[in-house]
Amino acid sequence: MQRTDIRNIAIIAHVDHGKTTLVNQLLVQNGIFRTNEQVVDRVMDSGDIERERGITILAKNTSVNYKGVKINIIDTPGHADFGGEVERILSMVDGVVLLVDAVEGCMPQTRYVLKKALGLSKSVVVCVNKIDRGGDPDQVIDQVLDLFLELGANDEQIDFKTVFASGKQGWATMDPTKPGTNMNPLLDTILSEIPAPEGDMNNGLQTVMCNIDYDEYVGRIGIGKITRGKIKSGQQAVVCHRDGTTTQVKIAKLYVFEGLKRVECEEAGMGDIVAISGIEKLNIGETICDVDKIEPLPFVAIDEPTLSMMFIVNNSPFAGKEGKFVTSRHIRARLFKEVETNVSMRVEETESPDSFKVFGRGELHLSILIETMRREGYEFQVSRPKVIYKEIDGVKCEPIEDLVIDVPDDYVGAVMSKVGARKGELKKMDPDGRGGTRLEFSIPSRCLIGYRSEMLTDTRGYGVMTHVLSGYEPYKGDIPERNRGSVVAFEDGVSTTYGLFNAQERSTLFIGPGVKVYEGMIVGENSREEDLPVNVCKEKHLTNCRSSGADDALKLITPTQMSLEQCLEFIKDDEWVEVTPKSIRLRKVILDKAERMRQAARAMRNS
Repeated sequence: MQRTDIRNIAIIAHVDHGKTTLVNQLLVQNGIFRTNEQVVDRVMDSGDIERERGITILAKNTSVNYKGVKINIIDTPGHADFGGEVERILSMVDGVVLLVDAVEGCMPQTRYVLKKALGLSKSVVVCVNKIDRGGDPDQVIDQVLDLFLELGANDEQIDFKTVFASGKQGWATMDPTKPGTNMNPLLDTILSEIPAPEGDMNNGLQTVMCNIDYDEYVGRIGIGKITRGKIKSGQQAVVCHRDGTTTQVKIAKLYVFEGLKRVECEEAGMGDIVAISGIEKLNIGETICDVDKIEPLPFVAIDEPTLSMMFIVNNSPFAGKEGKFVTSRHIRARLFKEVETNVSMRVEETESPDSFKVFGRGELHLSILIETMRREGYEFQVSRPKVIYKEIDGVKCEPIEDLVIDVPDDYVGAVMSKVGARKGELKKMDPDGRGGTRLEFSIPSRCLIGYRSEMLTDTRGYGVMTHVLSGYEPYKGDIPERNRGSVVAFEDGVSTTYGLFNAQERSTLFIGPGVKVYEGMIVGENSREEDLPVNVCKEKHLTNCRSSGADDALKLITPTQMSLEQCLEFIKDDEWVEVTPKSIRLRKVILDKAERMRQAARAMRNS
């Protein structure tokens, strides 16, 4: 049986190619909002961090009704670090709309998401977005076609329909030379090209959970597509867990998606995307079946994490002063709760009860978790990110990424020199016709840690880099570490202008006057390789002697404000980032200066 009154689609693309803005226009033009309602930009990006950073982190469901057909739309993240969201969401849909920027063309994440969609045999509609900005639509279509052929698409998939659009201006067209008036051409193409869901409506219930939400009133909510049968509010069902066990449950409440809202309903059938409440221990990848026909569905395989990081209970002198949740019990519970909904993340306990090893897809993936926990009131410390190695056929292998850097022509030499020193191999170099060059490299993941800030410095802020995992290759060898040491506070106290003035001549400072510091806290970056202990709390002693110019005001250079990602990139293996709801500090693992010197001497003797 085919449900011709429903279409289930996902919007997939590289980051910043306009997915959320396009979905926004579809909602506005299909009457989801009142005519007098003030609609914010990117209404689907509902999280605070999403709106602040301008990125999508979590996949979200919505729907529009067009020509009597309900189109369920899932807006997905564009960053490679959140690729796990895209992978599990694709099992809920019957086709995808692949957005490609008319100016940038195909990017690393475009290849990644298209590969996943083609691998699951999903129908694809290509939408060349941001056509109002210019670019060459024909060249972009050629790039997309080459990508389809490279990824081994079949004849039916290669014969894709192309729509041209401006998500910001709210129109779509089939002819790039003639601007449209609304988004209807895109919706018409979706109805004609994306297949309607097929299945047996009269057989036993079968639905796999692809997402988990939480409501403070009804508790845990599972979201998934019904692949067979019908589901009713209040009916008895069986949950097939991923470990092979089953649990009999009752469906307390049933919801479907109408616009931006979850609307309660009594019954839903094959093809519907539903939200189910009333099942406490429901997790992603588990199947809800009819009690008389228990047949679990396989869940899509999620790519493995590539980075790991230690989360440690805060033991600095300032521990417990700013956070609400500070103990190992609190941190452990929060991390394992995250794993339940974040399918591409893993957590392992270590020999120490005060530290946990967290595995993620990349620096951004882990830093978003750190920032979220920080805003929830947690206080803890994290170590430097490390890549996860694999042994393949007896050979030590490491994750390799496809790196794309768009840079003005004047800075190409500096970028190629730095990436080459980090074991990067140039694969392609193309001028963009606008005074810039696109450089494509293959580079180990570990060599990208700390490079983004360096690249921005080398290109005066004009460079733009993106990267995505391409696979594992044999270990490429050692790379040079950060060639500058840290400026470390000598004693506990409050930083003074006089103490900082003496330090700024030899370093770049991270703090200003009047900041509480402790021994072992990092307050700046040294201009030389070795660490520099400095007494930033030093005060000027008053005397009876006066001389010309002695009382001139001391002028401090504005300190560098480090973001969380910059802190994670900056630290070495013997340093930690201390994270609290109010502060982000850098520190040495060993705070005592004498003990650090003894450890260094011992390491030199052993080597």
